[in-house]
Amino acid sequence: MKNIQLLGLILVVAGSFLPLVHVPVIGNWNYWELDHFLAIACWVLAAGTLFGIVNNSIKISRIFAVLLVLLFIFTLFAVKFQTLQYFSFMPFKSWQDKLAGIVKLRWGWIVEFLGAIIIIVAGRK
Repeated sequence: MKNIQLLGLILVVAGSFLPLVHVPVIGNWNYWELDHFLAIACWVLAAGTLFGIVNNSIKISRIFAVLLVLLFIFTLFAVKFQTLQYFSFMPFKSWQDKLAGIVKLRWGWIVEFLGAIIIIVAGRK
């Protein structure tokens, strides 16, 4: 169980360096480029998960993994909200939605969620 949880933790940490959002002209952004505080929160929660894994505390590692999933969901909503607010100067709502739609989510989110879910599921007996 410990090795599988460590694999999930490695996926979470590696996923924070993978492309999470694609902004046209600018390129792909990872967690650090999205927001420094969210990236630090992700790494702190990953460190808490590592603490739970090393101390064989399934409860602690599962709690931190659930907090990681909540952080990822919050970040997804924040990205979508921020893109809508960024184009709020446009006069028509349809134009705002169209321009906000050009900011695409990338494949790094799959790795992030997969790692956190592996940590949660691997802790079960």
